[in-house]
Amino acid sequence: MAVASMVCVQLGLAASVALMDRVGAEGAAWLRLFWAGVILVVVVRPRYAEFSKTALRIGVALGVVTAGVTMLFMAAVERLPLGTASALEFLGPLGVAVFRSQRTGRAWVMVAAVGVLLLTQPWTGRADPLGVLFALAAAACWAAYILLTQRVGDEVAGLAGLSISMPVAALTATAVAGPGVVDQLTPELMLLGIGLAILLPVVPFSLELLALRRLTAGAFGTLMSLEPALALLIGLVALGQVPNATAVAGIGFVVVAGIGAENTGARPVATSDDQPRAELGLAHRS
Repeated sequence: MAVASMVCVQLGLAASVALMDRVGAEGAAWLRLFWAGVILVVVVRPRYAEFSKTALRIGVALGVVTAGVTMLFMAAVERLPLGTASALEFLGPLGVAVFRSQRTGRAWVMVAAVGVLLLTQPWTGRADPLGVLFALAAAACWAAYILLTQRVGDEVAGLAGLSISMPVAALTATAVAGPGVVDQLTPELMLLGIGLAILLPVVPFSLELLALRRLTAGAFGTLMSLEPALALLIGLVALGQVPNATAVAGIGFVVVAGIGAENTGARPVATSDDQPRAELGLAHRS
């Protein structure tokens, strides 16, 4: 189920690349966030009056960060190969894991740094600097997403946290990208947006909740560390993005750093079977 979740994420991103040709990176991100917000409100039917002020406050902040990581990452994918963008974005959760592992995590920072150099290959001048900047900004947002989702997970359980954050993310994306996309919308694009929202993040999040009932935090974190490599494969098969050997080696370094940092920096696991992924420090972008 965890692997199926990652496949859904990367297929959703690959499908969004095709959509970017019609509505741009911001428009593709907005369609996903808008419909994800609508779907979660309809399915969960949250009663916001029953949430604590702390949960609402953190949930709103989480929604803004969710919009940021989604829109920034789509802007990065518009300029970089999917595998490269995913590996750079993975530096966010990697940084959180390294921070938790304190001194024992410093070696993994160096391993990840080597991976970034091999991925971006600054000596060739091929990597789009703006794309790299967007991917690194998305990584910072993903790190904030993890920390905020952990806080929300301490306040509410299950999908309730998403029922706060995703509508806020949809409103944030609407304020940023909505005015420039509305004139381009067609019934076909709206239906495509619903499909993409289901593919990412609705289905992956549900699969991850089920997977967490059967996997330890360490096993789950190790699986998630493989996502940059999966992004490379999806980019090759679905988008025809053929990486060179140096980029493949760079992704390998990032994956190894992620596995190592996760094994040394996992958060203690609670006993609840329904514990959200974020409580394990493994929250995923939406």
